[in-house]
Amino acid sequence: MESTNLNIRTDKEVKIAAERIFEELGLNMTTAVNIFLRQTIRENGIPFELKLNVPNDVTAAAIEEGKKLAYDKTASGYTNMNDLKAALDQSDTRSDLQINSKKI
Repeated sequence: MESTNLNIRTDKEVKIAAERIFEELGLNMTTAVNIFLRQTIRENGIPFELKLNVPNDVTAAAIEEGKKLAYDKTASGYTNMNDLKAALDQSDTRSDLQINSKKI
């Protein structure tokens, strides 16, 4: 296969750090870039996951619950932190009672 040159620009620190890692792996920069390019072809895309900061399952569920509550006319609302804290404490007490009653 005929070869060609590829010129790229990167930060000096990035290049140095990558070269150190490649050296430990027994690779040079050319070989490492070729591995990346061939894997890109094999995967028909970037060979690793690219993603935005996506919330985890618990956070995503909380966001969905919040959206539903925002449009639920029957949902309780709180006008100050003391009322909210009291409701949360009451909820914790009920949960403790349920847990304790199951143990008996």
